[in-house]
Amino acid sequence: MRRLRALLLRFAGLFRNPQQSREFAEEMEGHLLAHIEDNLRLGMNAGEARRQALIKLGGMQQVKESYQQRGSLPLLETVWSDIRFAARTLRKNVGFTVVAVATLALGIGGNTAIFSTVNGVLLNPLPFPDPDRLVTLHESKPNFEQGSISYPNFLDWQRDNRTFSSMAVSRRDSFSLTGRGEAEQVKAEFVTADFFPLLGVNPILGRTFTESEEQPGAGPVALISEGLWRRKFGAAADVLGKSLTLDGKDFTIVGVIPAGFRLLTPSFQEQDVYAPVRQWTNPLLMKRSAGLGIHGIGRLKPGVTIAQARADMAEVTRNLATAFPDADHGISASILPLKEQMVGDVRPFLLVLLAAVGFVLLIVCVNVASLLMARSSARSREFAVRIALGASRQRVVRQVLTESVLLGGVGGGIGLLLAAWGMHTALRLLPDAVPRAEEIGIDFRVLAFTLIVSLLTGILFGLAPALKTSQADPHTALKDGGRGASGKHRAQSIFVVVEMAVALVLLIGAGLMVRSLMRLWNVDPGFNPRNVLSFGLNLPPSMMDASPDRIRAAFREIDDRLGSIPGVKAASQTWGAIPMGADDEQLFWLDGQAKPANENDMSWAVDYIVQPSYLKVMGIALERGRFFTPQDDEHSPLVAVIDDVFARKHFPNQDPIGKRIVLNNTGAKLEVVGVVGHVKQWGLDLDDTHSLRAQLYLPCMQMPDNFVAPPSGSAVMLRYEGNLSAVLDSIRRTNRQMSSAQVIYGVQTMESLISDSLAARRFAMILLGAFAVLALVLASVGIYGVIAYIVGQRTQEIGIRMALGAQRNHVLRLVVWQGARLALMGVSIGIAGALALTRLMTKLLYGVSATDPLTFAALALMLMLVAIAACCLPARRAMRVDPVVALRYE
Repeated sequence: MRRLRALLLRFAGLFRNPQQSREFAEEMEGHLLAHIEDNLRLGMNAGEARRQALIKLGGMQQVKESYQQRGSLPLLETVWSDIRFAARTLRKNVGFTVVAVATLALGIGGNTAIFSTVNGVLLNPLPFPDPDRLVTLHESKPNFEQGSISYPNFLDWQRDNRTFSSMAVSRRDSFSLTGRGEAEQVKAEFVTADFFPLLGVNPILGRTFTESEEQPGAGPVALISEGLWRRKFGAAADVLGKSLTLDGKDFTIVGVIPAGFRLLTPSFQEQDVYAPVRQWTNPLLMKRSAGLGIHGIGRLKPGVTIAQARADMAEVTRNLATAFPDADHGISASILPLKEQMVGDVRPFLLVLLAAVGFVLLIVCVNVASLLMARSSARSREFAVRIALGASRQRVVRQVLTESVLLGGVGGGIGLLLAAWGMHTALRLLPDAVPRAEEIGIDFRVLAFTLIVSLLTGILFGLAPALKTSQADPHTALKDGGRGASGKHRAQSIFVVVEMAVALVLLIGAGLMVRSLMRLWNVDPGFNPRNVLSFGLNLPPSMMDASPDRIRAAFREIDDRLGSIPGVKAASQTWGAIPMGADDEQLFWLDGQAKPANENDMSWAVDYIVQPSYLKVMGIALERGRFFTPQDDEHSPLVAVIDDVFARKHFPNQDPIGKRIVLNNTGAKLEVVGVVGHVKQWGLDLDDTHSLRAQLYLPCMQMPDNFVAPPSGSAVMLRYEGNLSAVLDSIRRTNRQMSSAQVIYGVQTMESLISDSLAARRFAMILLGAFAVLALVLASVGIYGVIAYIVGQRTQEIGIRMALGAQRNHVLRLVVWQGARLALMGVSIGIAGALALTRLMTKLLYGVSATDPLTFAALALMLMLVAIAACCLPARRAMRVDPVVALRYE
């Protein structure tokens, strides 16, 4: 021992202050004696125990010399030295490092994934010049806020406005492409000449349309997509001037539009063919009151705001209403930013997910901070020695923060890889859930976000342990030798409360989304979607000049041939509206009432033009009267079937059977022969004021001749049984037998159509649920870790209690209650937070309140039970404490 004391005095002589040297020698003597005692307890003999103590002493000398040298090193070298030391420290504690990095990678990776989605969908500018000046244009009507525009109105808007540098319209359609291999259906868009120049889209070959090609009588020309050019023309450079046979008519190719061009508005998607709008041979095109699915896009003049454009267009539409009161009364212009139109309803879902994943990151920070707090208690001797050797408290804080930032950086790097993989998988599984999905990826903004989040996360979870470490009293720590570290665990307890509160908020949010989606799945759509197949069917181009009677005969043959296929129970062609798909409207008034002064004052109903077997195919309930029969044809009295909403609205407290309605487009009077149940036309999740619109069914064989010819094809609804693939093969084979130029396209089951309508909600629910489960796991691990740490700190106290007669079940209750109390505090705060925050989700919910008491109570109880279960393991460990061993604990 004299040798040890001499060495200590010589070691202490390194300090300039004699008083500090004596204090240091006394501290080190106690510290080394404690180490010798520990070594003897491990089974070493006295010589080996002293030798190991001297090794410790040499390490301390190196530490002191290192501190003295670092005081004169440049800052960059000091930081690099801190990083190397932090890396060595973390490498020595592999278990802790792996757990901390994995936890951080999950939190940072989730934040990166959601931010990359928000960045691609909401933040990235549209891929057009000056995208902030682009807006969509619609007609606002009494029945529709974003209705289609009549072409004559558009021409007047284009001429009379003062705030737009250019305007254009487009109208979605399709063609049967023949003459180049097997006949197929191609997606088409009728556009005005300004359409592509307005968007700044240049063809990779050729040119866009000219104004002269928009005039009546101009030769048919077309632009084709790069995909069609490569698929049908082998990317030949001499494609310009070649013909493309569409619906039996030859179009001259004048240009090729680059791949990837898409404008995700309600009327526009990526197309195969583009043609001038005046080449659309619809006789209603120049009728001012006919919208016909035409929607517009405009580019504002530099410096013009949307508010100014709306005021300008309000004046234009008022003038038109004065000039054309019959057609334009009540018509105004609806103007929205193009990005807002493209993003659609997914914005609130993304913002909720971003907030949720931010909460997950908070829990991650709290969890890792709790781990660091426990680890800093175990390292209290090390930090006390550093301070005693002359390190400033700021120096110790910097070293601890360096370790935490290094953890954050490594976790961020791994999280970035997880985010890239996770988003790729999610978007592949749910491709239609997120608009602009092709723009989601890892770019500079996402990398910068991940870097900043990693740094801030490292500072955030490392700050509390660093401050706690710097405030430790080195004299007390060295006298105790690090044994029986302070029982104060207030910070860890606060961390647990925060984790529980945030986890409950996430659980309740996810629970509300799950209940909402379950309610939607249980909504009766008004029809039976099971085993119902829909597809489009275009008649051969040779039928374009056929007589109405011949076309009706062809439609009857199609129904008969499809209905006779093995496995097909019923088939019906349909025009107009399709549930969950296309919609069409019919203006009318009741027979016996005066015709309204203008069309915008007329009643309207969703219009289904169907065959007699349609009701059997769709499984729609017949509530009164009858449905159509084969006898309801072009030679019989005109009839109609209405839904129950139509009956309640227009024939209240009356029997609608036998009543007559007058159609505006033909002036024909139709007798109501039946009432059917209401069908959800626009989706399961729309509000009643929109979904409960009157619906009208008309027999397709009674349509006027100008409707039947020329044919544009139809949709087919088909109920099948057995194997779908076998049925589809039979349908295609039968179709080829009827005509090799007759095209089937857009095959989809009604179940998948309903599923697709809920894609955005399902995407949000899956991610929010995953974040909530992750938060629950992290919170459970957090409370387990804290209770286990507390039990370890109170081992001696527990031993004394048991030595004085405390029963094991008393110890169990003591430990479990300590954890349950923390969980209860967190749950109480979480309920209050959820009551405030879930109100922001009101628009995302269906059939469930944002403050639903059942969801709140069930998930709060579940979280409490999970927390108590997490406390049971350390509690059982405490029950098995041997009082004799505990009294000698360290």
